Amino acid sequence: MYIIETDKLTKKFNNFTAVDGLDLKIEEGGLFGLLGPNGAGKSTTMYMLSTILEPTSGSAKVNGFDVQKEAEEVRKSIGIVFQDHTLDDRLNAYDNLDIHGRLYGIPGPKRAQRIKEVLELVDLQDWARQLVRVFSGGMKRRLEIARGLLQTPKLLFMDEPTLGLDPQTRRHIWEYIQKLRGEGVSIVLSTHYLEEADFLCDKVAIIDHGKIVALDTPANLKNRVQGSFIQIDCPEPQKLLNVIGKSKTVSHANAKITGTLLSFGTPDPAHAIPLLMKLADKAGIKVDSIETHKPSLEDVFIHYTGRSIREEKGSGMEEFARRMHARRT
Repeated sequence: MYIIETDKLTKKFNNFTAVDGLDLKIEEGGLFGLLGPNGAGKSTTMYMLSTILEPTSGSAKVNGFDVQKEAEEVRKSIGIVFQDHTLDDRLNAYDNLDIHGRLYGIPGPKRAQRIKEVLELVDLQDWARQLVRVFSGGMKRRLEIARGLLQTPKLLFMDEPTLGLDPQTRRHIWEYIQKLRGEGVSIVLSTHYLEEADFLCDKVAIIDHGKIVALDTPANLKNRVQGSFIQIDCPEPQKLLNVIGKSKTVSHANAKITGTLLSFGTPDPAHAIPLLMKLADKAGIKVDSIETHKPSLEDVFIHYTGRSIREEKGSGMEEFARRMHARRT
């Protein structure tokens, strides 16, 4: 059974197309990742699927409900963890959840029991009566996850849930996300952290300029990128790349220079490395180190988009979408 189905889902802001004819079928019970840089359309897609933004054209169903014709039913069946913090830090953790439960019409005894359950799930039961203003960034994110689960949703949207957190806290958040899978919650996760998608997701869709350019399991996507990748550390990476290009003896694809590092894909690194060293020596280029690795999701992203996810700058459309929603409400 599909928990999300879209048909040519599109969102335009004036002359800018943020999401362009999205066709998706997401199965119930899994963890699906929307992978892409800031401005790619991930958040806009989530906002349409959660009824915050109305599509310009196309259609979508969430939990079997039409996001436009049955918006209230959609909202009752989902939870959301927004990219930005939306907690009231003047209240304690319990009261933040209590207000949310009241807004959803959860009866008093059931609400109290559910608050207890979700606080235990994210290990915040001992902090229930503490003001949120004293919480760390990771604790606030865990409380927002608890709030998103309060009404026992079938589907949880998580928009960049670990953005801005330190690596250790991010790993802790990953543990809580994995716990949710054991609770039977379907999850749609947007992220531009490639290792996060690789570690957590059953399937990922790579979105670029509002379009899906690849969709599969992380393992299958990496298998599509043939061969291995070579990374060379040298003082003159551009000169070395020019030498490689002129020689035409070393197969290279998706070449990228980052500082003193030159990296590219090649089908046979064992054959390519001796040739590379000869070319560098002949050209008088010093090579400090050279190493190979199997394809990663970063390599997959470069393969399909032609650039690193870290090179892309956001367009501001996601923030614009939030401002539009705030103005409407």
